[in-house]
Amino acid sequence: MTAPLPASKINLLGLDRKALQDFFINAGENPYRAEQLLKWIHFQGVSDFQVMTNLSKTLREKLSEMATVTLPEVLYEKAAADGTYKWLLKLADGNCIETVFIPEKTRGTLCISSQVGCILNCDFCSTGKQGFNRNLSTAEIISQLWIAVRKLSTTQGLHDHHVTNVVMMGMGEPLLNLDNVLPALQLMLDDFAYGLSKRRVTISTAGVVPAIYQLRKITDVALAVSLHAPNDELRNELVPLNKKFPLQELMAACRDYFKEDKRRSITMEYVMLAGVNDSPSHAKQLVKLLNGVRAKMNLIPFNPFPHTTYQRSDANTIALFQDILMKGGLNTTIRRTRGDDIDAACGQLVGQVKDRTRRHERYLRSSEKKIIGDQG
Repeated sequence: MTAPLPASKINLLGLDRKALQDFFINAGENPYRAEQLLKWIHFQGVSDFQVMTNLSKTLREKLSEMATVTLPEVLYEKAAADGTYKWLLKLADGNCIETVFIPEKTRGTLCISSQVGCILNCDFCSTGKQGFNRNLSTAEIISQLWIAVRKLSTTQGLHDHHVTNVVMMGMGEPLLNLDNVLPALQLMLDDFAYGLSKRRVTISTAGVVPAIYQLRKITDVALAVSLHAPNDELRNELVPLNKKFPLQELMAACRDYFKEDKRRSITMEYVMLAGVNDSPSHAKQLVKLLNGVRAKMNLIPFNPFPHTTYQRSDANTIALFQDILMKGGLNTTIRRTRGDDIDAACGQLVGQVKDRTRRHERYLRSSEKKIIGDQG
């Protein structure tokens, strides 16, 4: 399943409707075949062309010669005590990514990855500390949804759960892989594939400002911004991307994103780090920063990982922080931590990354030095 594709074959899993239509036109076939393939591959979960019985035998043989539907290998799957489910997927090049399903009473949310590792280096995120290898292809992105839908229907104990929401909050920065993310979004929204509502598909970004404007022109899926600090000085430390796209530019992009739809707002994600960004002063700065931005705040208790120096804010501190934001006019929720017993919580996804940046190696060395220094 994970062997590299022959150079002459194309993986149809990663083609959206327009790309499939072009594929069939170039193959001398009618473009309406694209809708049939979308239904077979994504709606019905069929990867074998010979099973696609409404296609002629000749066309099935032609597809077998020209193309394939190739998926990552599921190395393992694991359930948390709270019902959260995680899959480790092995890609053709040996890298591995993680995908998480979070079941709730009224919805089922799939958290999918967009990169092998993460090119950003946010200081409080375990994924970022693993380093970076490459962007995921469209096929590798959408395969996570394909696999989850099939597994939920066949795995004991998961039969009653369905994917109703997708959040691109797994490994990686989606807006730095927009060429491959956009076709995957089209497949998620396509009625012949997964038929998800644009309000139920969320892109999470650390603040790649030009790509936010670009995304808005193409699709209006939901947007979440990893904010984590109310001023540039602190955010430069926690989210290094801020040095390139500071808060003033980011807030302008956020005001623009849903400016023509007054009913929708952007989710601002804010990880609560004890003694770092969780004071009443920080909360008041946030209220001022987000003035004029249609936003809802999502406070995230920090999820620890090996060698980190950060700690989770206590419950009273988080509650006080929320109260200040609410009184300042910001709709604010506290995210319930899910899946931390299997390292499936926010900021804990690591996979197995062939790190081209050597960031993970440097991080371990610096952590060891700090531990030795503290002990001395």
